[in-house]
Amino acid sequence: MPIVSSTAIARIEWSNGTLSIWFNKSGRYDYHFVPESIYRAFLAARSKGEFFNDHVKDKY
Repeated sequence: MPIVSSTAIARIEWSNGTLSIWFNKSGRYDYHFVPESIYRAFLAARSKGEFFNDHVKDKY
């Protein structure tokens, strides 16, 4: 359960292609068919919110 340091995102998990993101204000959302490489890059990203907007939102 990777807890991350972000003003918008509290936690990020990945399992079998499903990326689960817990947003601080709106709760959990699941994104399907996400490659593990995206998850790993997400965890490594300096800005989690920017990474989400650029690589996940409206793509999965």
